[in-house]
Amino acid sequence: MRKIIFVTGNSHKVSEATRIMAPLGMEIEQNNCGYPELQEDTLEAIAGFGARWAANKLNCEVMVDDSGIFIDALSGFPGPYSAYVARTLGNERILKLLDGETNRCAYLKCVIGYCRPGYEPMVFGGKVAGVIAKDIRGNLGFGYDPIFEVSGVTFGEMADEEKNRISHRYRALVMFAKWLKEKNNINKIL
Repeated sequence: MRKIIFVTGNSHKVSEATRIMAPLGMEIEQNNCGYPELQEDTLEAIAGFGARWAANKLNCEVMVDDSGIFIDALSGFPGPYSAYVARTLGNERILKLLDGETNRCAYLKCVIGYCRPGYEPMVFGGKVAGVIAKDIRGNLGFGYDPIFEVSGVTFGEMADEEKNRISHRYRALVMFAKWLKEKNNINKIL
């Protein structure tokens, strides 16, 4: 099994990544060294920068995750600022911003940044479309899960196994694992 250092302070992301990557022959180990987060308009730029910085600091191959929710009626807000908005506004205030709004379309996007020391980073994106629920539903998951709805069910109402089959993070991690398999001969069929 190949070990990848996941640089994040978010234990929920580590648990989710571990459940998704273990069947693909990958062991995830968390490192909470942190990295300077760029104030950029794209998740790709943020994840790429973070992966390069962490790989060079730790002197090993690493992955980072930058994720966001993009709400159509709010012109893509909060997008790359999703973590900050979750901490400062929270789900209830996001719902308040959408009071009376008929267009509740949104998508969650995850970008995995991967880098080895001295190399350019690679980024792998995954996206899932849905809508913003009219109220908070479910106590599973984390972040925007209780307000992000796919096929009538919020991620906060879904068991991990169900969510991990369709989530933005699942899609990004599978792209990453496929690339690693092709480039590094991981002996696990995806």
